[in-house]
Amino acid sequence: MSEAVAPQPNRARIGRPIGKVIFSTLYRGVALHPERVPLTGPVILVANHAAFLDGPLVFGLAPRPVSFLVKQEAFSGFWGWTIRNVGQIPIDRSVGDRAALASASAVLEGGGAVGIFPEGNRGDGEVHQVNHGAAWIALRTDAQIVPVAVSGTRPTGATKDDWPSFRSRLLVDFGEPVRLTVDRSAPGRDRLRLASDHLRDALASHVRRSRVENGPSTDVH
Repeated sequence: MSEAVAPQPNRARIGRPIGKVIFSTLYRGVALHPERVPLTGPVILVANHAAFLDGPLVFGLAPRPVSFLVKQEAFSGFWGWTIRNVGQIPIDRSVGDRAALASASAVLEGGGAVGIFPEGNRGDGEVHQVNHGAAWIALRTDAQIVPVAVSGTRPTGATKDDWPSFRSRLLVDFGEPVRLTVDRSAPGRDRLRLASDHLRDALASHVRRSRVENGPSTDVH
């Protein structure tokens, strides 16, 4: 594995207020149950993923600085310069990017928070499947997992590349933290599969519950 290089901790701390301003002016961002996110110690925020704004929204509304794993294709031009300088981590999704996972692990081992979209790509946001990366990092670092349900970023009938209307209500609903528990006597590959299943079930059930309790969150006023 390549030597782990964690983003400078202050970068995410400095960038977070920018996100707060964007999601209180251009949009109406709402954070539900931010008190459920532990403010100290290693934490992985795992969120459903349906639209471009999911990452910036969770980054801006989370109650602590977060370094997200972001597809490496996004790290170009001004946007790439921006996300790199607010502490985000590029990941090559075409391979098992051990360097990116090591960087995320280094953040957690330093007591920080990491954000991951375990579905990998934008879908319908219902979490039908997850990749193994988030579970691998959680098992390696013993970090707590906080499921996050995002809604409103992809209005009904919109495509994954569409943006919500100006002043739309965008919702981030933080769930109760969990730890991935697996049978330590099981082979490594089975442990990872079981941990990933546990993570998927926790996130999918939280997303369903949030949908029932809060609705689609796509109203505009």
